[in-house]
Amino acid sequence: MLALTKENFEEEVKKAEGLIMVDFWSEKCEPCKALMPSVHELAEKHADKAKFCSLDTNGNKRLAMSQKVLGLPTILFYQNGEIVAELCNEISIEDVEAKLLELA
Repeated sequence: MLALTKENFEEEVKKAEGLIMVDFWSEKCEPCKALMPSVHELAEKHADKAKFCSLDTNGNKRLAMSQKVLGLPTILFYQNGEIVAELCNEISIEDVEAKLLELA
């Protein structure tokens, strides 16, 4: 999983080609931390289908808000720089995998 910041977000997500999954999370978000190990497993399992990234919203709040992330956890899927799908709040790893396979 590639760690995103405001410095590399444009290059790694907005200008990148193909399917990109971004996990927006925070150290203070217990559901985020509970979901994270499963997201990392998913990234290993489906590395051939998408680029997997994570963005800690602490220190990147404006960036998260610019992507219309209003609650955590949020997972956004990008294709050619555009948001093509969003999962937020009550997220199960099964939902994430199903959406990934649908878009890939």
